[in-house]
Amino acid sequence: MAAEIGVMTYTVLDRARADLEGTLARLAGLGYLGVETYGLVEYFGPRRVRAAIASAGLTLISAHTPFPAGPDAEELLDTNEELGAEVLVWSMEREEFDSPEAIRRGVERINEGAERAAARGMRIAYHNHFAEFSQEFGGRRAYDLLLELLDDRVLVELDAYWAVMGGADPAAVLAGLGERARFVHVKDGPAVSYEEDVMVPIGEGGIDWTRTLGRPSGLRWHIVELERLHIETFEALRRSYDHLVGRGLSRGGSVPATKEKRV
Repeated sequence: MAAEIGVMTYTVLDRARADLEGTLARLAGLGYLGVETYGLVEYFGPRRVRAAIASAGLTLISAHTPFPAGPDAEELLDTNEELGAEVLVWSMEREEFDSPEAIRRGVERINEGAERAAARGMRIAYHNHFAEFSQEFGGRRAYDLLLELLDDRVLVELDAYWAVMGGADPAAVLAGLGERARFVHVKDGPAVSYEEDVMVPIGEGGIDWTRTLGRPSGLRWHIVELERLHIETFEALRRSYDHLVGRGLSRGGSVPATKEKRV
């Protein structure tokens, strides 16, 4: 069965901060089934965000939030426990892939987070950017070293677009990850510049999503994230939904995006 389709709330962050409940309801009206939160809990607090997600009939897929390690760990866990998050997703910094030693030091932080999260019944997932794939040491990609060092309890959220930017084939990466990859960030565009790329609706850029997502995998969620756009955000989300669900790559709600409910 196809993975369910959701949205990373960075895509609608300004709109959600202006109208949280209305924005989430509109995502549900397009047929999206869940959200990965970013930048909302800090603005509204976990209780209101949790209530708004439930009111819209959406699933909280995961929370994009720093790894719960170091002095702020318990506070982060308290907040996400109140939010109702079962999976916490974050990344290492680009410079942490400058050497194998830097990778090992960064992984210590993630593994500490995995241990602390497990004590609360939560899990950690790792989200990549491009340095994980562009950096190599002794013929091995930094990403492969990262995966080898990570605690087995750490899940993977593959950002397919940034994998392409790092020179990787996301379809091959997903095939190698198997059940460990539970989530994939789906974004499309020219795949030229990490800082400057303008995204386009899914299916209108350079990535072959049928090849990338059409194979059996451990993925549970396809999470659409459109970071910078030159067209209206909800129009881009509608067209993205139509591409992914219309081709049977993702599973959406009962309301087709072309018949968006009024909210």
